Amino acid sequence: MLILVAILLVVMFFMSSRTRKQQREAAEFRNNITPGTKVMTASGMIGTVIDVDESTDQVTIESFPGSPTTWLRAAISKKVEEPVADDEDSDDAADESDVTEDGETASTIRPDATDVPDDLSDLDTAKREYQEQQRRDADADGK
Repeated sequence: MLILVAILLVVMFFMSSRTRKQQREAAEFRNNITPGTKVMTASGMIGTVIDVDESTDQVTIESFPGSPTTWLRAAISKKVEEPVADDEDSDDAADESDVTEDGETASTIRPDATDVPDDLSDLDTAKREYQEQQRRDADADGK
């Protein structure tokens, strides 16, 4: 029984020390906020710090150019990192819009395929109608 209580106390100590460390790091971040830093508030607003008033512990954030808002320093949650553009993503986008030798796009969607069945029961009927239309078009081209 005594061993179980000792293990429980050790686990509680480690959990609380991790929480204290996180709180200390967050407080240190808030104390070192400088203008130009992109931050997120605890309520989820993202903006750029334009002014820090040390005397009143307030931070002025601009989320949209020309619309500054004033927040308590404690309301600042974290620093927002700017996403880095991937070169691979831009290559994939170029591949999707490739043009074939005939000058047509490489899309598999045909512009004349506007009649889409609403449910599975219409698939056979739609396929049959499509084949009949193809046959009529071929006959019209041959005459």
